[in-house]
Amino acid sequence: MFFSSLHHPMQAEQEYEDALSEGRQAFLLGREENTSDIFTCSLGNLPPDGEATLKLSYVQALAPEPDGAIRFVLPAVLNPRYAPQGSEGGNVTKSIPRLPKGQLPYTLSLSATLESPYGINCVESKCTLEPLRYRAEDRTIAQVSLAEGHQFDQDVELLIYYEDVHKPSALLEAGKPGAAPGSLMGDPALLLTLYPSVPAPKPGQKATGEFLFLLDRSGSMDSWTDRNPDSPTRIQSAKETLIFLLKSLPLGCYFNIYGFGSTHDSFYPQSVEYTQETMSKSLQRVKELQADLGGTEILRPLKAIYSQPCREGFPRQLFVFTDGEVSNTDKVIAEVQHHSSSHRCFSFGIGEGASTALIKGIARAAGGSAEFITGKERMQAKALQSLKKALQPAVTRISLSWDLPPGLKAELVGSGPQVIFQGQRCLIYAQIHGQDQSSGSTEGTAVLQYQFQDQTFKETMKFSLSLRRLTGSTVTFCKSSPPPTLDKSDTIYLITDSIWKPSSYNPDLPLVKEDWDLDGLY
Repeated sequence: MFFSSLHHPMQAEQEYEDALSEGRQAFLLGREENTSDIFTCSLGNLPPDGEATLKLSYVQALAPEPDGAIRFVLPAVLNPRYAPQGSEGGNVTKSIPRLPKGQLPYTLSLSATLESPYGINCVESKCTLEPLRYRAEDRTIAQVSLAEGHQFDQDVELLIYYEDVHKPSALLEAGKPGAAPGSLMGDPALLLTLYPSVPAPKPGQKATGEFLFLLDRSGSMDSWTDRNPDSPTRIQSAKETLIFLLKSLPLGCYFNIYGFGSTHDSFYPQSVEYTQETMSKSLQRVKELQADLGGTEILRPLKAIYSQPCREGFPRQLFVFTDGEVSNTDKVIAEVQHHSSSHRCFSFGIGEGASTALIKGIARAAGGSAEFITGKERMQAKALQSLKKALQPAVTRISLSWDLPPGLKAELVGSGPQVIFQGQRCLIYAQIHGQDQSSGSTEGTAVLQYQFQDQTFKETMKFSLSLRRLTGSTVTFCKSSPPPTLDKSDTIYLITDSIWKPSSYNPDLPLVKEDWDLDGLY
């Protein structure tokens, strides 16, 4: 067994190289320099016919879909990232071997156990699933598995439908046993899930704005959205989404359409008024667009857009359609962040393997939202949801206050809610520090306050201070090890195996198990 330690990247790489040159076994895990969604693990020296088992643990807030489903995705591919001319650093995605569909030398076994305070209605997927099995009479715990022999040549997407998923909820998880009080891992962690009741716009108020559409026309957009020859190409999917949005804009607004690759262009020198005539002409031009502009140089068109002055009284809304295959992700996000006071950004990741760091990063940087489209299904609902958010006036002056028993205080983890949209989920992460000095008080209160159309609104939520442990497990099939029992009420765990192919999940099989804290999976 190997244990890791944290070092500066240059020091870690040097120690790793020294170990290799001395013939010792070592591994090196690091995050790619310019993007936050790619990690690499170098395994070092392996003996002939040797095997290595990698265990990956992570925490993720699962994204809600427009129809209320909660979406989990296990990516199958990491698309090559385009490095703009003159960019520094390597590009690990260029070294990844590529195999045609149907020629993968392995299959995937996956089983997920789901737990929720609400009942689980069903689980849907484009992949073939075994029948859903409930492990509790109230249907709050269920297990779902991929069918035997699954070819892992496309993303595994699970759409989980719960009962009453839009109810506000609170979860307080105990700190890690043995961790120092007051530390990040030692004190309890709190997750609040709110659905702020942002009111509808005032009667008679006309929805308007300046809508700018930035369409990726690089060569990679000519690929299929999900590695299925019958699926649309990414450029087709992006164009269909753009056409739907273009037809849905309010009369009297302003708009323009930009395309980019190695170069960039626009339909008009500056945004034009949205009329029946300009819409019809633009729709025809969109239908004729191709993925024929070379590389993915998104930074230049963004700078060109930001150089255009904003129209007074027409809030700027930027919609970006891309597969996100760039290596300078951090610079792109920084550029959007720099101009966040003058616009909101709504992004669409097109196709499997789209960069989550880029798509989510630019939306988060400019107060918008991100959607991922891997086929025609649910495209219109996602596009319409983004447009509704763009037409909603901005919620401002968001603040959060706490009322806790004496001796306790709350500290936000991260910056807290920066954007609030009507009917959309708002997640608040915090830590509870100190010792309760009250006699019997078991409740706390959080108050979310914001301004909307010159009015102040408050959302108040009471939550229990009773602690829970939501430690789940990643579980990997192994050929030899003593069989531990699954005695925990796991929130979610995955059983994956790409070497050994058991016919189905059997709790009597030997397992290798490690703890996985899952405080963000609601």
